[in-house]
Amino acid sequence: MNAPATIAPKKQHLIDPEICIRCNTCEETCPVDAVTHDDNNYVVDPEKCNFCLDCISPCPTGSIDNWRIVARAYSLKEQFSWGELPFQEQIEIQTSVESGGDLEASDDDAARLIAEAHLGAGGKSVAPASAGKPKINLFNRGRPAAATVSGNFRLTDPDADNDVRHVILDFGGAAFPVLEGQSIGIIAPGADKDGKPHKIRLYSVASPREGEKSGANNLSLTVKREGDGVCSNYICDLKKGDQVQVTGPFGATFLMPDDPSANILMICTGTGSAPFRGFTERRRRNMKDAPGRMMLYFGARRPEELPYFGPLQKVPDGLLRKHFAYSRVPGEPKTYVQDRMRATPDEVAAFLKNAKTHVYLCGLKGMETGVDEAFADICRNAGLDWAALRAVMRAQGRYHVETY
Repeated sequence: MNAPATIAPKKQHLIDPEICIRCNTCEETCPVDAVTHDDNNYVVDPEKCNFCLDCISPCPTGSIDNWRIVARAYSLKEQFSWGELPFQEQIEIQTSVESGGDLEASDDDAARLIAEAHLGAGGKSVAPASAGKPKINLFNRGRPAAATVSGNFRLTDPDADNDVRHVILDFGGAAFPVLEGQSIGIIAPGADKDGKPHKIRLYSVASPREGEKSGANNLSLTVKREGDGVCSNYICDLKKGDQVQVTGPFGATFLMPDDPSANILMICTGTGSAPFRGFTERRRRNMKDAPGRMMLYFGARRPEELPYFGPLQKVPDGLLRKHFAYSRVPGEPKTYVQDRMRATPDEVAAFLKNAKTHVYLCGLKGMETGVDEAFADICRNAGLDWAALRAVMRAQGRYHVETY
């Protein structure tokens, strides 16, 4: 009898259609033309992809950084039809013998490949069990939604170094349903230096699902003006009555639990506060007597540069417990959100010990490591294993990270 032949598993590069904003960055970047698209999805050709990873860092949403271990590669036709990524299948390595019989066998290469597959920090995110069912990708560059600017207000002090705006977009009679935690894409007019349309930029929705004003068909954004940012300057300069092209909505997991008994722990910096404003407004309007607690750790350079600082002072602690961290106040030590967490370990630990708690982290990517280390330290002193707890919370749809 001949030696058995192992059917080797393969690693496949995939794009998450739930959070891809169809900006075309990956297709432009790929040096081997492995990325292509149709009117529905951007996909990766398994016959061409050489795992060079050139497309990973330019992607503004992280949708390109997804991998699966497969016994058979997903075809382009299958990928074009997806509304969400398939979960990682349990791969059974089969060995065939000359007699035609099949035997299950362990395979070190399969284990290695699965360990190497980057499925995100801890695996695919899961939406909270009680969250509403989101609508995604209703509008794209070829068929955008038209919105009218009904307000543009500066959120930071006039003397602050950063210009952060609260922009309200009205969709009139057109349906554009969003849930708290979702994002939209904005198409800035004009073209870049190469004559190509500007890339779509993604912004988190800062209002609850009922609209900036209850019952209105509108939404709000929190946008910081960047010195050379094409889209941020375009949005920050918008005037009442201006027309804006919008794509989306995007995002199917970074969603607010609808369960009134859910505890919500939110950690953010700067414009990362946008989705948490939506969370807070949703509960303030619709769940005034909710038994679940909400707590926010919010970081900025100075109070003058912290978006929504004034309105936050008026939110009662009974609805939202607030901790602020400032890193550039003259005469005071630099304090970041992870420092404020460590300064209030009992409060954080009480949230983490409760099976009703959901954790959300939103802001600059650089904050993620510090916050994770703070959680680990707090858990260690509280008799908890943070790595194990985080994995359980993620699997249950109770742990979410959205950094940029």
